Amino acid sequence: MLAGIDEVDWASMEHAYGPADDVPGLLRGLASADPAEREQALDGMYGAVHHQGDVYACTLACIPFLFELVVDPGIHDRGSIVELLTSIGGIDLDEDDDEEFDEEETDEEEIEDAANYAMAASAVTAGAGAFFELIADEDPGVRLAAPLALATLHSHPVRVLALLRERLPVEPDEEVRLALVEAAGRVALRNRPLAEQAADWLRSLAAEAYAPALRLAALAQLARCAPDALPGDVVRMVAGLLTELRSTPGTSVGVPDPVGTAAQVDEPGPGEPAEERGAPVTLVGQVRALSAAESAGRSAPWTADLLRTLHVGLDDRVADRSALLIDQLRSPDRWQRIDAVRMSSGLIRAWRGSYEELVRLVGAQLADPEPRLAEAASHMLEDLFGLAAPAADALAARVASDPGSWVKEWESEPPGLGSAVKALARLGDARAVPALAAALERSEVPHDVGFAIGYLGAAAAPLAGALRRRLGGLDLDEGVYDRASPLLGGLTALRAGEAAPEVLRVLRGAPEYRGEWLRTSALRALGSFGPAARCAVPELRALIRRPGTPAATEAAQALWAVEGDAEAVLPVLIEGLGVEHVHERRSAVSALGELGAHAAAVAPRLRALLLHDELWLRVDAAIALWEVTGRSEESVPVMLAAWEKNRHVRVRVAECLALMGVAGAGSDAAHVLRAELASVRRHNAMDGGYGSHDTYEDEKLLVLCRRALHEATGKGPTT
Repeated sequence: MLAGIDEVDWASMEHAYGPADDVPGLLRGLASADPAEREQALDGMYGAVHHQGDVYACTLACIPFLFELVVDPGIHDRGSIVELLTSIGGIDLDEDDDEEFDEEETDEEEIEDAANYAMAASAVTAGAGAFFELIADEDPGVRLAAPLALATLHSHPVRVLALLRERLPVEPDEEVRLALVEAAGRVALRNRPLAEQAADWLRSLAAEAYAPALRLAALAQLARCAPDALPGDVVRMVAGLLTELRSTPGTSVGVPDPVGTAAQVDEPGPGEPAEERGAPVTLVGQVRALSAAESAGRSAPWTADLLRTLHVGLDDRVADRSALLIDQLRSPDRWQRIDAVRMSSGLIRAWRGSYEELVRLVGAQLADPEPRLAEAASHMLEDLFGLAAPAADALAARVASDPGSWVKEWESEPPGLGSAVKALARLGDARAVPALAAALERSEVPHDVGFAIGYLGAAAAPLAGALRRRLGGLDLDEGVYDRASPLLGGLTALRAGEAAPEVLRVLRGAPEYRGEWLRTSALRALGSFGPAARCAVPELRALIRRPGTPAATEAAQALWAVEGDAEAVLPVLIEGLGVEHVHERRSAVSALGELGAHAAAVAPRLRALLLHDELWLRVDAAIALWEVTGRSEESVPVMLAAWEKNRHVRVRVAECLALMGVAGAGSDAAHVLRAELASVRRHNAMDGGYGSHDTYEDEKLLVLCRRALHEATGKGPTT
């Protein structure tokens, strides 16, 4: 076993955490009879040797030994090793990333990485014939992992597809049968000439009298590899299959292990209880525990994966996807509803559509006694902002009935508002005010109170007194920024000019630690107060005498808002145009734009910035140039070019276009805005990631696009 392993010069290689001289021990650990030792070894392989999908020289050197372990029937958990080999050899170098990156020359390290991936794919593919024998292995965990390994790595996809079809009728394990169907979809995706053949088989599986799980799996893979071949009544079919699954006894099977194998877990040896071994906690073990907890109590734990695959395949068919989720949200099965809430979040986050009924049903889950379901619903609604309106009453009822959830405590982080409170506040609903008032009375104010007040606007005006009192009582020590920031944010949002003395006290007493951040927050608050902050004028004038600093620029903006003295602030802002940091230069540019015609003299300098390398600075300069000159001819082309280059700039550009009124019929601006409104996909949707404000930003963009067109033509909706 593992002959020649000690002849490899492991010490000359490295993995993610240094010299690879521990790799022989990890490989031997995979062959151990002790399940804890195997788990620890697998954790080391994923954590160091194949860290986050990377392939090192030591990873390549492991491949022959991993194949040796895979084909030895005496080795336990071989399904884990099959999945490890699939991951090592299955990197697709041809996949394009839709995200925008700066163009840079590929360096030597990147070239070496690409070479390692290519060699790994070649080496694992060369040995992939071993997986043919494993398709009928006695170990169900091996049979579960082998189909996807073949579909991903074998160089003869026609043989693979034929084997999958031959194996399905004789495979006794339901989960493995689902894996065979999934592998067929994978073959079709990787080998488009086989897509029609695979689709024909999948269509037959979906239509004939097979078990509901298999039919659902076939529909999911059909959506994935040949969505046009889906039956027209796919929503009705899937809803019926989910009903069958709920009523079919004996559908409870184990959930596929996302890291290792789904094979049986070996019992500890005599006199060796697992909980008493003291084995170190591994990442693999934690993932397995989470997977087990997630599947506990489910009648068919793999249903969620099948439905997620189906949704990915349905892609932009928003109406069908919404109808499926609405059916799930009406299910008597709580797990189906939990899955539906999670999938609804993904749908709304990526695609534009009409979601009123879907959101209303998500809101109805807030009253469910199952805490995981109610929590999932409140977290989803938190990210929807205005789109959560159909659930407003349900959110208000949830907030009113559970004061204990108004604030969340964290072990090593400052407290934060509960998700239902945030969701209600983000709707601008005054029913969130009592929860915020209570939060302001706590010994430690939640860090996000200021943001919530900002969304409530005038409805939160009764909180100004508490904000002012708390700010005035703060000790101005080194930890004051964290305590003052939410209070300053709330006062800024409310434009509470009566708090100017308390804010001025903070400005004057800012400590060294994070003092610049605190001064910036205080200056922005004073600027928001306008003339009500006249008591701060001497302090502001003193700060602008330090040109070229962030405090000077912020102070100049505040002084302009408070006093309107362009002659005093203009030299400071012009000085800010020459600072080194782009972020600070952008602040000066935006401030000059606020001065309007009073800053007309800087138009040539703003015009020069239209050619700057930094895209955001170009946009800021284009907007400011229009604001100070009133002419749009030079600014609009710059903004539209940035629109195409970086989607994240679109909200700012659309806001300016709406003010300019230049999107008349036939204009370039109108063409761009109408194309945006015609898109079903959200402008900032990302594959594999998202931001908490993505939906909010996209909905804001849609409103601004309509407004810009309306302002230019005097026609059409503005909201």
